[in-house]
Formats: sequence, structure tokens, C-alpha cells
Amino acid sequence: MQAVKMYTTAVCPYCIRAKQLLKARGVESIEEIRIDQNPAERDRMMAVTGRRTVPQIFIGSTHVGGCDDLVALDAKGGLLPLLQTV
Repeated sequence: MQAVKMYTTAVCPYCIRAKQLLKARGVESIEEIRIDQNPAERDRMMAVTGRRTVPQIFIGSTHVGGCDDLVALDAKGGLLPLLQTV
């Protein structure tokens, strides 16, 4: 299974929802980068994604986007194949 990395904050309901969906699809480990604890990580996230909202989700080297993007990807059947890509 691909590695999953997520930029998050402590009190983000969209982050919680995204984590729940990923775990429901079999993801056992999510590397969380807390941008509320480290402002430099927010700058890095914005430089890489061009976005300032959380969550920002990466599956392997693919930037999926935010929670709504993740849910849409799952709804069209693209999440599981992306997670299982080696």
C-alpha cells in the first residue's frame, strides 16, 4: 500500500473525516504533519500544493488535494487503485 501523508491541524473536522475514510479503505498509517505546531510546515505545504487549507493529502507522490477531493476520488472508484499502486 502507498504511503499516505497529510498536512493537518488539531481541530480540523475535515482532517478527521479524511482520516476516517482512509482508515476505512485499509490505510493503517498516516504520516501527519501538524502545521498548527510548526509554521514552517505550513509554508512548505503552500509551496508544494499552492493551497493554504487543510487537510492536504498525498498518496505516494500524488497530491490528492483536500477532504472533498479525497471523497470525490473515492466516489468515482479511484482511491483504492491509487492506494494499491506500487
